Amino acid sequence: QVQLVESGGGLVQAGGSLRLSCAASGRTFSSYAMGWFRQAPGKEREFVATINWSGGWRQYADSVRGRFTISRDNAKNTVSLQMNSLKPEDTAVYYCAASRNGIATTGRAYDYWGQGTQVTVSS
Repeated sequence: QVQLVESGGGLVQAGGSLRLSCAASGRTFSSYAMGWFRQAPGKEREFVATINWSGGWRQYADSVRGRFTISRDNAKNTVSLQMNSLKPEDTAVYYCAASRNGIATTGRAYDYWGQGTQVTVSS
């Protein structure tokens, strides 16, 4: 079992940057693929980015590709999401998730979820 805790959310102006972090408990973190999802008020949860166990394979949603970067540090049991050139439409609660299998772009493929961290991008 894995517990995930997100941090780093906040308020930022459009065009700014923010870095989210996710800390995982347990000693099997390195065996999990990790993902970031987000959910805006009144909208469905959507895929943002994912990274495999070694950190060498990444996938991004079209809406964030080129602006966001996902990375992980298995020695520290953390995964991060660097967000640059933020837009108001990036405003959402961002969730960290862990998958026992390979990387995936659908939420149902993930086994563990954090509580989320709020990101608000103002115009």
